[in-house]
Amino acid sequence: MNETTFEIKATGSIAEGVNLPPVDPDQDFKGYRGLSLAVLKATGARVWCSIKMSTDQGDFIGTLLPRSETADDKHFVIKLTHNGYNVGIKAKSVTHIEILGYKKAVYAIPEKEFPKDPAKPNVVLLGTGGTIASRLDYRTGAVIPAFSPGELYGAVPELADIANMNTKKIFGEFSENIGPMHWRKVAEAVVDEIENSNVAGVVIGHGTDTMHYTAAALTFMVQNLPCPVVVVGSQRSSDRPSSDAAFNLLRAVKTAAEGDFAEVMVCMYGPTSDNYGLLHRGTRVRKMHSSYRSTFRTLSDVPIARVSEDGFVPIKKEDEYIHRDMTRTPILNTAFEEKITLLWYYPNMQPDIVDAMVDAGYKGIIIAGTGLGHVNKPLYPALRRAVEKGVQIFMTVQTLWGYVQMYVYDTGRDIMEIGVTPLANMLPEVAYVKLGWVMGQTSDPKEIKRMMTTPVNGEITEREPFDGYLVHQGGLPELEDFFKHYQV
Repeated sequence: MNETTFEIKATGSIAEGVNLPPVDPDQDFKGYRGLSLAVLKATGARVWCSIKMSTDQGDFIGTLLPRSETADDKHFVIKLTHNGYNVGIKAKSVTHIEILGYKKAVYAIPEKEFPKDPAKPNVVLLGTGGTIASRLDYRTGAVIPAFSPGELYGAVPELADIANMNTKKIFGEFSENIGPMHWRKVAEAVVDEIENSNVAGVVIGHGTDTMHYTAAALTFMVQNLPCPVVVVGSQRSSDRPSSDAAFNLLRAVKTAAEGDFAEVMVCMYGPTSDNYGLLHRGTRVRKMHSSYRSTFRTLSDVPIARVSEDGFVPIKKEDEYIHRDMTRTPILNTAFEEKITLLWYYPNMQPDIVDAMVDAGYKGIIIAGTGLGHVNKPLYPALRRAVEKGVQIFMTVQTLWGYVQMYVYDTGRDIMEIGVTPLANMLPEVAYVKLGWVMGQTSDPKEIKRMMTTPVNGEITEREPFDGYLVHQGGLPELEDFFKHYQV
């Protein structure tokens, strides 16, 4: 059976009382062609129809969506009615389509004037290219950002209950493309807003994949902050029913507007439910899951606080975080040495990798070692050669939780004797960012080591708290409430 014969066998019907407008070939079949287009024409269905699609795998009820202009011609995409998720269906599996209704969707962001209230604090959102409060253009597959104050108000009107919002786009990049050049620009923009715009705090919209790098960089590049600087993103796009975009943005803006904090923090989902967000210190946070909304975790420490619609619940003690003080003047220092690298050790790593870094002119190396901070013995000569040529080498642990302890085994002591410096419980990514920043300030080896081993804000801690290894951080109030009500 060829596809043409099969296409003709697909049948269609229209539910009683449903009236369809005249067919517009340019709009009603967006992204569909070949086999999928033939099935639509044979059944009378079109984009934005509410349909019951019968297939050899069962029935699917939902809205027929446009397809990306670069997509194949053999599938349909339906937004399911019962849960709001999108599902792809093979065109050749379709046996019948019943049209239940029609409502053309408009995916432009509604824009309304953001109301100003002199009694409310001012907050600025700096855009870097993340998809906070954005929607998906199903025709092209591209993201339509809601970024102007009016668009933000149209997408998340609750923001006006918290603060007067302004927005500035610094650049538009996928987060994997963001690096030292962008960190400098963001740091400069943060200081400019604090000094010149009468803001209570700054929010930075950012893609989640490298958000923790940017948070660490800002911690070093902008010190002596008077108010919160909150980095925020979303794991799931705004058109999904489980999107975290609006929730995270509201919690971040509340923190910037009202929070008694003066640090660079990441604000994202706390638990798997919508109870609260967590405020993570910029030097102790890491993305730990590819798709969970609660992907950001504080490692070897605890988050600073929980933030909900009702307010803030500190997790750290009062003297363990920096409090808001608008009399402070931020200190900007964006110098950064880019010829540094992060080597993640693995079994059988060959010495030519280290040699190649040295030959390429790299001036500093962060190693994420095994266990307490180890690498294999074949690397020792390469590390020695690198140190002799002036390369600064530091050791972290790839366990992420815990400390480098290079005095425990003779292998660790041998590596230190070569000239590799341990960095306690500094996270590998944070160590990479800090090394670039430190080597931007000085080329003196002794000063580099002193600065790397002297904490700026929490990147090294004296001890790991008893609950610093919890996966469910910030406590579990939802479970605590459950057990209070259902104790035997």
